[in-house]
Amino acid sequence: MKKRAILLIIDSLGIGAMADVADVRPQDLGANTFGHILDYRPNLKIPNLKKMGIGSVLSHDAIIETHPIASYGRCALLHEGADSYLGHQEIMGTKPLPAKKMPFVGVIEAVKQGLEDSGYKVVIPDQTMPFLLVEDAVIVADNIETDYGQIYNVTGAIDVISFEKIQAIGKIVRELTKVNRVIALGGEGISVEWILSCVERRADGLIGVNSPKSGVYHQGYQVRHLGLGLNPEEQVQSAAIRAGKEVVLIGKMQDVIIGERAKRIVAIETSLVLTSILEALETTSSGLIAATVQETDLAGHAQDVNLYANLIEQVDEGIGKIIEKMTCEDLLIISADHGNDPCALHSQHTRENTFLLAYQKGRSARNLGDRKTLSDMAASIADFLEVDACKNGVSFIE
Repeated sequence: MKKRAILLIIDSLGIGAMADVADVRPQDLGANTFGHILDYRPNLKIPNLKKMGIGSVLSHDAIIETHPIASYGRCALLHEGADSYLGHQEIMGTKPLPAKKMPFVGVIEAVKQGLEDSGYKVVIPDQTMPFLLVEDAVIVADNIETDYGQIYNVTGAIDVISFEKIQAIGKIVRELTKVNRVIALGGEGISVEWILSCVERRADGLIGVNSPKSGVYHQGYQVRHLGLGLNPEEQVQSAAIRAGKEVVLIGKMQDVIIGERAKRIVAIETSLVLTSILEALETTSSGLIAATVQETDLAGHAQDVNLYANLIEQVDEGIGKIIEKMTCEDLLIISADHGNDPCALHSQHTRENTFLLAYQKGRSARNLGDRKTLSDMAASIADFLEVDACKNGVSFIE
């Protein structure tokens, strides 16, 4: 039987702050990404999400609850904070490990020594703004675009040093530290001197490269995310590949999820993500098609409610086209990885529950309840495709 699972993640479209935010992220109290967008645009055109049952999990005057065609529920975040990378790993079946929050200055000497022991030339160019310069080409410092003490960036100019060498340095930093993520990244058309000029001290004391200002994303951008204790072989995409099934990773999904024999489609624009899903449905006979719409998250960071609303409408139209192409042997799961409330008093991710919609043609809808982890999606996909179970998550497939 040729079954296909289609997983669509709408990045950052949360449906309300988690119960623990008062204790762990008080800045997120009252956050509700989807709800506040509906406050801003009550006539939001989302006929397909409404038909699937979004009104059964998101209570809002702008949405009249109907008899849904999809099963519906809510997912809590098991990972700490509200992180796209960790959220995606959890979605694909990884049980998050507790990470240590530490600004890079707290480990700088240990990392310097470890890199030197591995044969690298390492200096601290400015003791008043401490970071590492490795091989006169790679900057190791805090990530200043995320929460305090959670991520270290290993940034290089690919015209000067290969991305493979940047990755090798990043892997050593990963081995030496306990933060939840180390990111190795590089771009073309920029100089080491320019990257160094973009090192800044954030108001909370973090020191790192201002990545957008540096231009690292503009030309020939390459990135590798190195998670704490992450084993991609225990995730659903790897289980599907081992079983001989096709796996297609689209958009941000292909950036952050490892799958050695998966087909990868680079796509940032929402229109391209949605078109790529439709094209994959034409060419994929069985297996997993997993995609992430990323521009919604970018709109949240920009606190652009109007843009976010427009993107949701665009995604909803795409969902309708996906449903049209589905057969009775297909499963469609739609959810998010966290929140990013554009109406919050800050421009960072918000720790929110996510909606869960699961649709199969000809199947009756049911209440999937409140799920304890995003990994229930991976467990359900594995169950549906009849492949090895993931390390984390409980299937909702009957």
